[in-house]
Amino acid sequence: MDRLQLSFFGPTNSGKSALVNALAGQEVSLVSPVPGTTTDAIRKLIELPELGACVLVDTAGYDDDGTLGEERERLSQAQVDGTDIAVVMLLKKESPKEKQWLSRLSRAGVPVIGYIAKSDLLLPQEMETIAARHPDIPLAHDLGSLLDELVKLLPEREDRFLTGNLVKAGDCVLLVMPQDSEAPKGRIILPQVQVLRELLDRGCNALCCTPDSLSAALNRMTPDLVITDSQVFGPVNAAIPATMPLTSFSVLLAAAKGDISTFVEGARAIDGLNPGDRVLIAEACTHVPDTEDIGRVKIPALLRRRSEVNIDIAAGNDFPEDLSPYALIIHCGACVATASLVRSRIRKAHLAGVPMTNYGIALAKLQGILDRISLP
Repeated sequence: MDRLQLSFFGPTNSGKSALVNALAGQEVSLVSPVPGTTTDAIRKLIELPELGACVLVDTAGYDDDGTLGEERERLSQAQVDGTDIAVVMLLKKESPKEKQWLSRLSRAGVPVIGYIAKSDLLLPQEMETIAARHPDIPLAHDLGSLLDELVKLLPEREDRFLTGNLVKAGDCVLLVMPQDSEAPKGRIILPQVQVLRELLDRGCNALCCTPDSLSAALNRMTPDLVITDSQVFGPVNAAIPATMPLTSFSVLLAAAKGDISTFVEGARAIDGLNPGDRVLIAEACTHVPDTEDIGRVKIPALLRRRSEVNIDIAAGNDFPEDLSPYALIIHCGACVATASLVRSRIRKAHLAGVPMTNYGIALAKLQGILDRISLP
């Protein structure tokens, strides 16, 4: 389900952008001898042999001492959390920050390949000297050897379903999908597409409706499972029999990309929120919020009905380094983020002693039906 995120780190002018371009077979990043040419991270979606669907991330040089050098390095650091495999450029002369970055990646649990930059210009003994600096990581020096090492480090991926053991071939599944102002015009959102495709692959019979047409849909079929958008958990639950299994797209993502038990336990912390507590709403992507935004409008409103808490929003890569001020973190479904990113954030929350949940689980709790929800 996730694309493999391959991130390229290294000093300025070490050849990161040229290597990304070579892998992609096209000009993805601008290549220039001018230091600091790459500023923000550049992403390229691609299919690679034996690796499948990947995203290549070209980051800014980490030894840029220009005016914006520190800010560029901060943006590069933000890519570490979502990285599945890191490629670190190794120069003939060791960069002052080389060991620091390798240590940072190691602490984050990210597998690393050292890429010997500009190897065609090096003598054999110079290559050996670079290799001797880092005997504990695999090395590559050209595209062929890099692809070989990437395949060796390919993380094992479970062949599991979003819907887990909630359905079987022949089941009838009802998908309740609100089409409000937050729904993209002319299409349905990614988790709904993924679940619908999976149900078809699993031999299920799927029927889609909106909350307004739910009654008519129930007259047409008796579902073995109802999957709804989390924001309408309450009315959907009220409309179906108490014995009919119910879950949501966000709950399914919580199990696939995060840790469902951690999120369920984290949601129970909602009962202990006090006036003045700070709650972090964390979005994996960036978007322009609307008046019906689930994370910025609906969840905060439900929280404040219980207690007058303070809400902070973190979008995209802007996940705080210091989580200690927060009484609770509520993460989005992460439909466009990697599982590595979500699990990295869970790990940070755990180390900070802060409970963490996600949109779907939190909404079930806030609407009083968490124990009613079917978990994959």
